[in-house]
Amino acid sequence: MRWHRGLMGGAAALAIVATAPSLAHACSRVLWADNGQAVVTGRNMDWPEDMKTDLWAFPRGISRKGGSGDNNELAWTSKYGSVAAAVYNMATGDGINEKGLVANLLWLSESDYGKRDGSKPGLALSLWAQYNLDNFATVDEAVADIARGGYQLVTAAMPGHAKATVHLSLSDASGDSAIIEIVDGGQVRIHHDRRYLVMTNSPPFAEQLANLEKYHVFGGGQPLPGTSEASDRFVRAAYYIQNQTKPADLRQTVARVLSVMRNVAQPFVQPDPNRPEASHTIWRTVADSTNRLYFYESTLSPNIVWVGLDGLDFSAGQPVRKLDLVNSGDLVGDVTGQFRPAEAFVFKTAGP
Repeated sequence: MRWHRGLMGGAAALAIVATAPSLAHACSRVLWADNGQAVVTGRNMDWPEDMKTDLWAFPRGISRKGGSGDNNELAWTSKYGSVAAAVYNMATGDGINEKGLVANLLWLSESDYGKRDGSKPGLALSLWAQYNLDNFATVDEAVADIARGGYQLVTAAMPGHAKATVHLSLSDASGDSAIIEIVDGGQVRIHHDRRYLVMTNSPPFAEQLANLEKYHVFGGGQPLPGTSEASDRFVRAAYYIQNQTKPADLRQTVARVLSVMRNVAQPFVQPDPNRPEASHTIWRTVADSTNRLYFYESTLSPNIVWVGLDGLDFSAGQPVRKLDLVNSGDLVGDVTGQFRPAEAFVFKTAGP
């Protein structure tokens, strides 16, 4: 798909999302759906330290509570099985379910979930991505649920932070896409369109449309930027994903998305005392919604591993399974058969 000015008013036609003025806690997400092979979503996790990430396979039929830390928690039973990348083994930061719905949580400093409204069931941020993977097959379904406002997100402390502030991207096997922001005391902003291909961090979506128009590749006068600032990563990701050639097969499809993600990755650098929380890329994923494959690459490993969701038994009553990435640095290739039964990690509850 080519993006053209004139639709949705200039840069709005380009379907872009959030970037950030700083390097702290930065991530990047790119969706490529019109390649003729598969709908694939790439994601970089940028963070100032190792998050001890493992992969988890959750079956259907898991009863969960929302972790809001009060007497009115959201409750549900998982409808779909999923594979999730757990951060600090206390939250789902990224994942895909058996229907091809992909959820990615990225940092957004402007997030503001508002004062707790006890009349609404609460959902901890640690469970936000997992809630959507558990319950919905498509972006349409997830967006409709969010728009109903049937729960309130509640933040929690996390390593190095008094509270987490994130936004959510969703994509599915049809190529649909949505970015969900909660700002200004709990206002829900839903950006739902299959043209919303790129997401990084701050500021919120609406402000990024004007920023994009500054660059000549999108109608402005400035050259393609090259730093690791989130706004620059955003512009580069948008440019490179729209200028990909058609791949001949799935291998080329995944390789092209990985090439874009590596272009917007952040390297390890000499610490900057003025920016103590500057982030580097610690891992990346590529989720293939068409073939239900989930690729994972650690910055500390020379190897890529992948999981075929069709090869996992997600039947209700099956055990939760874990792929230990922290202690298994020599894994390579298809690791579907290497998940082992394990006690599920405990999602971080809201509050201190």
